[in-house]
Amino acid sequence: MKKINPVIDKSMAFAVRIVNLYNYLVKNRSEYVLSKQLLRSGTSIGANVREAVYAQSRADFNAKMYIALKEAGESAYWIELLERTEYLTPPQAKSIYDDCDELIKILSSITKTTKTNRKDDEHAQSIPIPNS
Repeated sequence: MKKINPVIDKSMAFAVRIVNLYNYLVKNRSEYVLSKQLLRSGTSIGANVREAVYAQSRADFNAKMYIALKEAGESAYWIELLERTEYLTPPQAKSIYDDCDELIKILSSITKTTKTNRKDDEHAQSIPIPNS
């Protein structure tokens, strides 16, 4: 499959890691509740990013990306909790947390840029255009 863009590729790679981690936790650690929460939030990031590709407007695009950002933040929480409860070792948690943190930074940048551009568009539309 061809590469689409970095955030789509990284969110898909993260989702694959989350699914693999979920399978590991369920099979080897008999942990079901926390890992299920992480599975939901971790795979939702990429789903929302993909939805944003087909957004109906810039506001819709930003809303989907912001949801993806919130899901990434939630995923970071579950990873930290899994580490603190010793379902994940510190190196395991750090590895996947680093990927999550990278997504948070990318999504944060996208939402800030899109929000700023939208405000610029709204400001430009509110400026009266002199008659020529």
